[in-house]
Amino acid sequence: MTGSLALGGKSAIAQPSQPSPPADAPWSQSIGAGVVDRPYGRPADTEASVIRRNVPWLTASAESSVSFSPLQDLHGIITPNGLFFERHHAGRPDVDPAQHKLMIHGLVERPLLLTMKDVLRFPQTSRIHFIECPANGGMNWRAAQMNSLQFSHGMVSCAEWTGVKLSTLLEEVGVKKEAKWAMVEGADGAHMNRSIPLDKCLDDCLIVYAQNGEALRPEQGYPLRLVVPGWEGNVNIKWLRRIKLGEKPWHSREETSKYTDLMPDGTSRGFTWLMDAKSVVTFPCPEKPLDGPGVYEIRGLAWTGSGKVKRVDVSTDGGVNWQSARLHEPVLSKALTKFTLPWRWDGRPALVASRVVDETDYVQPTIAELRKQRGSNSVYHNNSIQTWQVKPDGSVFNVQLA
Repeated sequence: MTGSLALGGKSAIAQPSQPSPPADAPWSQSIGAGVVDRPYGRPADTEASVIRRNVPWLTASAESSVSFSPLQDLHGIITPNGLFFERHHAGRPDVDPAQHKLMIHGLVERPLLLTMKDVLRFPQTSRIHFIECPANGGMNWRAAQMNSLQFSHGMVSCAEWTGVKLSTLLEEVGVKKEAKWAMVEGADGAHMNRSIPLDKCLDDCLIVYAQNGEALRPEQGYPLRLVVPGWEGNVNIKWLRRIKLGEKPWHSREETSKYTDLMPDGTSRGFTWLMDAKSVVTFPCPEKPLDGPGVYEIRGLAWTGSGKVKRVDVSTDGGVNWQSARLHEPVLSKALTKFTLPWRWDGRPALVASRVVDETDYVQPTIAELRKQRGSNSVYHNNSIQTWQVKPDGSVFNVQLA
């Protein structure tokens, strides 16, 4: 392999007829900026288009809206903090950590009111987990919409979270035997709150103050948020201010009129927290078309709220034939997993899709299989297979197969 990608004895990329060393570029002929020129750092100027974006018409106002992570431009499984998708219910509060407190009360032996300094004294733990809004992919329930990877699947992100196990704090306050549920509440203007079974709280929930090695950013819940691994994003309460234990769930607005799945008979599925296994091809995609026939690598991300990804299959003919993709380490529980598959595109139309199987042997469904069970009036928990249509000119479109 000399100066170009070689595969099977063939060159995948055209080479100049007379190969020669590249000439010095202008930036190689002068002294660059010194250290702390940018004390916090920032991406290269040419990466300025890699940003979170929202869909203005999706919600009535930006204060109760969502931004989408640019999955098409990311590499690996960790989402940079500045690109982690955000969801607000009453805008982003700018909280003073010196005044912020976390109250734990209800059916406990010793109610506590913790300052941030108090929280930082407890044993620290770090884990990598994804967070996904249950509405991710929701616009595709009735038909393929939003010809964009970012806008159709960008409400999922993954980070290393650092903080205190919720079980540690609950041990500190002493849980009364009657307690079965926890109501968790944020300090935002909506006082966003959800009910969570106590068993989940004691299992793997974290009270976090850091993300990817730095303090939480305000849009991610600074100075304190709850992380509920594998469960829908809205239960990962940001700006966490209160945890109350009780015998029964609290049927607040978010448990009733919001965040429920409408079934074909008009009833709602209650307490649908788990994010089922899902995958999506991130290259090619509408934002990243193909540049002529030749060798490529199909790339994508897979995840499941039920543990680890076991296998990802990729199809280039709309699901007629499937090949197993390579899973890249680390493959972690309730975290994004990267997968790839080499592909020599012959320039003919193709239908590219991925299908994940998790360690419980759950198989990602087609949209037809999902509609058969849940109808087409839902918004949340659309984890169906995504198909990208590749046209002979290399352009890519969001489509659904019958």
